[in-house]
Amino acid sequence: MRHLRKGRRLGRSASHRKALFRNMASSLLLTERPDDVNESYYLYSDYLAADTPGTGHNTPKVKGRIVTTVQKAKELRPYVEKCITVAKKALPHLREAEKFATKAKPNTPEYKEWRESEQWQKWNAAMAPAVAARRRVVALLGNQRAVEILFDEVAPRFEDREGGYTRILKLAKPRLGDAGIQAILEFVGNDRDRVKTEAERPAFDSDEETAAAPAAEAPAEEEAAAPEAPVEEAGDNEEKQEG
Repeated sequence: MRHLRKGRRLGRSASHRKALFRNMASSLLLTERPDDVNESYYLYSDYLAADTPGTGHNTPKVKGRIVTTVQKAKELRPYVEKCITVAKKALPHLREAEKFATKAKPNTPEYKEWRESEQWQKWNAAMAPAVAARRRVVALLGNQRAVEILFDEVAPRFEDREGGYTRILKLAKPRLGDAGIQAILEFVGNDRDRVKTEAERPAFDSDEETAAAPAAEAPAEEEAAAPEAPVEEAGDNEEKQEG
């Protein structure tokens, strides 16, 4: 019996599924990275030739979107939204902690004075829930760069939205090899590459034109019926001659 065994197995063990969701969720968040860095946040200019711009760049075609199978997308969607919800809950605590923060650099007299003051105690108390939330997301994603993008860009974007941060769009073209049904998993509001077109409004005839049309057709019918009269007369003359 499958009691209390929710979700799809996807042909993997529990640890393999966990690693799969962690990597796919991190890949979705890393598509929001700048175009001049790779997945490990190394600048392309550090190891690629400057005279060949764009060569070797593994930049995503569309930010905030990955393509996978429908089954994986349905299992990954709640995993990603859970991470966003945890990051959203930390945002008020981060703003509260900024009120007591200092701009002094570490190991300076100003920083040491701030650490010994009451402001640091308040900052520490306000920052504690945010640190706990960040550690929880790190355990879910396992990628520090993805966590930074989540807290800095993605979570503030959906702060006023109550759930439903992602959506699944099925693709008509199956995957090559096993003909698996593909789908897009993307963040809501990611409509930058879509071109909206409006169909032309059909033109209907006005009432005056529809009323004038039968009147114009009537003379044409009379003209077409006129040549038939001599044929009838010829048929009558033949009957008289036979009589």
